Amino acid sequence: MSKDLEEKAFHLVSDGRRLDVQLSEAAGVSRSRAAALMEEGYCLLAGEPCRKAGTKPPEGREVVFTVPAPKEAAPQAEDIPLDILYEDADLAVVVKPRGMVVHPAAGHPDGTLVNALLARLDSLGGIGGELRPGIVHRLDKETSGLMLVAKNDETQEELSRMLKDREIEKH
Repeated sequence: MSKDLEEKAFHLVSDGRRLDVQLSEAAGVSRSRAAALMEEGYCLLAGEPCRKAGTKPPEGREVVFTVPAPKEAAPQAEDIPLDILYEDADLAVVVKPRGMVVHPAAGHPDGTLVNALLARLDSLGGIGGELRPGIVHRLDKETSGLMLVAKNDETQEELSRMLKDREIEKH
């Protein structure tokens, strides 16, 4: 495994400034990333979790800051209940429930429709060079409805064209 993909721990002695600033400098991460990791419990001040970015510990206090290994960017299959109304070798029609995000993104790395589809679809071809379901259109998180899911590049392109040319109606 690359050194860049491993968890890293930083031991430092407080200089009295805000912890998020000190940790950012020590670990080479942004101040907002340091603050987020603090909030998640990755900072120990004198052996106790310190979750507040603006904390200004007295000089000389021991600080241990851990930067976890980066998570894999590609969405992972998750066993999430999903209602598939139709499926063949090229496409699937699924019911996206209200409250479910379609694509993994910041704030929603898992529990998405894409994560569920990766676990449930019988087979997926390459979409854009990746093994993933091709979401053809969007629905907001709080909107339920039917979603067309392409299982290969050709179907993705054709369904996208049909939507653009209004050969498929959405209600």
